Amino acid sequence: MELVKAVDGLWQRGWLPYDVREMVSRSLDESATSLVVDVIALSCSPHPAMTVHPRWQRQLDEIGATVWWEGPLLEAWAERHIETQAFASRTASELLAYLVRFPSLPRILPLPGDGLMSAVRAGVDPKVLNRVRGLLAKAESTSFPEEAEALSAKAQELMNRHALERAMLDADLPALATSRRMWLDKSYFKEKSQLVQVVARAFRSRAVAYDGFGFVALVGDEVDLESIELLSTSLLVQATRAMVAAGGRAGKGSEARSRPFRKAFLVAYASRIGERLEDDAPVSDERLLPVLADRKQAVDTLFNEMFTRTRTSRVTVRSAAGWGAGRAAANVADLGTGRSSVTSG
Repeated sequence: MELVKAVDGLWQRGWLPYDVREMVSRSLDESATSLVVDVIALSCSPHPAMTVHPRWQRQLDEIGATVWWEGPLLEAWAERHIETQAFASRTASELLAYLVRFPSLPRILPLPGDGLMSAVRAGVDPKVLNRVRGLLAKAESTSFPEEAEALSAKAQELMNRHALERAMLDADLPALATSRRMWLDKSYFKEKSQLVQVVARAFRSRAVAYDGFGFVALVGDEVDLESIELLSTSLLVQATRAMVAAGGRAGKGSEARSRPFRKAFLVAYASRIGERLEDDAPVSDERLLPVLADRKQAVDTLFNEMFTRTRTSRVTVRSAAGWGAGRAAANVADLGTGRSSVTSG
């Protein structure tokens, strides 16, 4: 099947299951998105589970890529979606024409079938992850800033303590950096990606925004990258809520409902969050300093291998009111005294 060959080719060019689904869903219709998920499942199905990287498998689970049919895919897909074979063929042709235009990306995970995955470095402990998510969810839902800050402070303290404990346990192992892609909404992508970048910097990681696609590539330690995703996601929820609330309180046609205001709001929010994260207390246990130094070197080495050409982008702020509102919102955002919230990608 030509579609399977095309998807197999995407794996060779550095794309992951979630990436492909996101690209198709953002550019084509629901039918093409549904079909590409099934093609992804068919592409990965021949490989034993023990040869599939855990993060690859989590992405397959997240997008719902499972082989649910028997026989030819297009026939089963058309029957399931109550469509004609002609419609299925047309959708497949449009999808194929789109997939073959994907460029190459840095490869960040081994391909399914490349080997056993027994030596994969663990991420955040699931129990810790669930507790942190629960605390951040409560922080995002409360309307009281003081309560939100207390909940987030507890979440960050928990995540920080876990990350540093893991660093000490792994001190005898070679420093190992990895990469992830964090997909963001298209609206105000450049401004939102700045928030992810300041959080990444606070977690000893590096980030590159792919404006044309809609994701931020992160490079860092596995535990740090999970922390970045958690905190960035939470802060983006808070920023959007505060930004929309500012517009809701203003009258129709006011500056607070304009694009310049919202862009300035998000840029100022990211700037202030970055300042607050930089103000965090340094690591107090001197035994961690050489471990963290080795990790930084590993992160820089992988980053330079993956990205040979990067450039710094600038955002112009055209609303003083938006800048002030964004900094004010960041001052009461859910941050504690430690470092620590989308989708996987």
